[in-house]
Amino acid sequence: MLKLILRVIGTTSLAALIFVAAPRSWMREIHAWAGLGTMPDTPIVWYLARSTSFFYALVGGLFWVVSFDLPRYRPVVVYLSTAVILLGVALLVMDWWEGLPREWALWEGPFTIATGLVMLVLSRRI
Repeated sequence: MLKLILRVIGTTSLAALIFVAAPRSWMREIHAWAGLGTMPDTPIVWYLARSTSFFYALVGGLFWVVSFDLPRYRPVVVYLSTAVILLGVALLVMDWWEGLPREWALWEGPFTIATGLVMLVLSRRI
């Protein structure tokens, strides 16, 4: 089960590679579709969107690598689990602080925390 979770997270994170080079029009449409209004058209916004996407993909690759040898990488899995929990807490705070839609804030952080907790529990069975 842990291997599957790591690979699902890894795959979805690797999908962010699309947005490293995606046309700005795609990102504008997704931004509007998510209820976030008009996406600011400034260099820092595009830089952050693309560099963050690349970083997500980099981390996704790491999730895949550790999934192939769980006993060997158990300390890394424990670290990633803890980091995912902390990420979830940070996302929950930031989503509310930055005024993201309520549904977004109620889903993203708690789901991320729960995923990290499941990973941590499963890592103890390695």
